[in-house]
Amino acid sequence: MIRTDYFNMISQVFKDVVPVITSGIITVVLLSCVLFGIQTYFSLTQGIFSVGAAVFQNGDIHRLLMHPFYHKTFAQLLLNIVALVVLGGSLEKGVGTVRFLFLFLLLSTTTGLFFSFLELLQDDSSRAPTEGLVPVALACVALTTMHTKMTKGFLCGVSFPTMALPWVFLVTTTALVPHCVLLCNVIAILTGWMYGKVWLSFLSMSEARAGVLEKMMPFRLLKNISGVTFVPSSTEERRKTLLPRINPTPGSYPVQAYAPLSSINIADTGAMVYEGWPNSTSALSGPTPPVHLHGHGSTHSSGLSHGHSCNHSHNHHAHSHVQL
Repeated sequence: MIRTDYFNMISQVFKDVVPVITSGIITVVLLSCVLFGIQTYFSLTQGIFSVGAAVFQNGDIHRLLMHPFYHKTFAQLLLNIVALVVLGGSLEKGVGTVRFLFLFLLLSTTTGLFFSFLELLQDDSSRAPTEGLVPVALACVALTTMHTKMTKGFLCGVSFPTMALPWVFLVTTTALVPHCVLLCNVIAILTGWMYGKVWLSFLSMSEARAGVLEKMMPFRLLKNISGVTFVPSSTEERRKTLLPRINPTPGSYPVQAYAPLSSINIADTGAMVYEGWPNSTSALSGPTPPVHLHGHGSTHSSGLSHGHSCNHSHNHHAHSHVQL
């Protein structure tokens, strides 16, 4: 019994620490891994999908869509995936999988476009093309902080204002993740705030439109992936998915115990039992005589006694015993 409780406690702690893997996050991770495998297998040129001044100089518009899935090294890929899972999961839980993927493309494309334009104005020596999931993850954090009602956030036991969390994560990710460009990360945070303030509302997707797309391919396949949570776009369905009803196991909560029904010989043939207690139909016509604490009742009114009593009309003895 103690061992079972111990394992249950360990599993609960593990569930609280490990974030929930959602369909949108796993889709982005798989695309990044596939592109990294293709790059490694064919030995593609380093920086072929990096975003920068080459978008305008060479007309490589496809880099605006490809740069978040592109990573130069395996270490960069792993750290970017961790950053996206930790920082971007809350946005998908708030808007749904379909709208998260739509916002992912909007945030990454807008960030890459602004960064490429600013890099075009710089000298060739100071240019540093960038790629990876970190800018989009920071944009997701900035967008989430614009809609949250929390005024304080906690990181490693330290309290921060909610609006300062993107900048805290900016310093952390820029210092730890390789090939991160500070300017691109700053633009990503500002882009997330722009979408959070609904300045670009004409590009947003409505909840009804996202609900229609959920029933189409390939989103129907995402719903059938086992072990991965597909977050619906509807608010009510999203609450049911993320906050499921708790079904406690029998015996987990105390319940009211009823006193067992003792073997009582009831003279009235119309008597019935209700929830473990004798219930006679004759009780509707008059008050029920009280039962004494020591089990002694009136033999003429109820026909119950603690010992033997004589019934003069029928000339026989009745014996009963009441347990309380």
